Amino acid sequence: MFERPFYRTRQLIGALNPRIDGYERTEAAQLLGRELWPLFESMSKRDQRHGLDVYRTLKEQGHTDSDLLIASLLHDSGKAAVAGVRVKLWHRIAFVLLEAGAPWALRRLARGRSGLAALNQHAERGALVAGALGAPVAVVELIRRHEDTNALDERQRLLRIADDSC
Repeated sequence: MFERPFYRTRQLIGALNPRIDGYERTEAAQLLGRELWPLFESMSKRDQRHGLDVYRTLKEQGHTDSDLLIASLLHDSGKAAVAGVRVKLWHRIAFVLLEAGAPWALRRLARGRSGLAALNQHAERGALVAGALGAPVAVVELIRRHEDTNALDERQRLLRIADDSC
């Protein structure tokens, strides 16, 4: 019951001052290529940092599947400017609190093009944008289903576990 709020609290603290070094950026740019790099670049620094952390976790576990690794970097791209939204810190805090305490209110408030809507629908939005930019179908599906807790696909399960650990 308390696992998800603790995870979100760790995420918030880590997101207050995200740092990305040049080596990480170069490695991500090489993996994503010219088509997908602008999507990563349009993500907030905190979402870039999180994507790089998920990527690093998978790499340290020995995973080399390029679709899985690309999805790890872009799984939160539905929150990016390229997806047509601006997600602010207060949206993130409100989303976590509403998701945990009043999911009915979140469903009601998370409509249209608001920051709450972007957070609530970021998996689908990210998949659509990544697909439009030429991401492989497997990457698009991994992004689309990265929050699915009933994952049947092994790569989807790996992405979810790595995402939840970072």
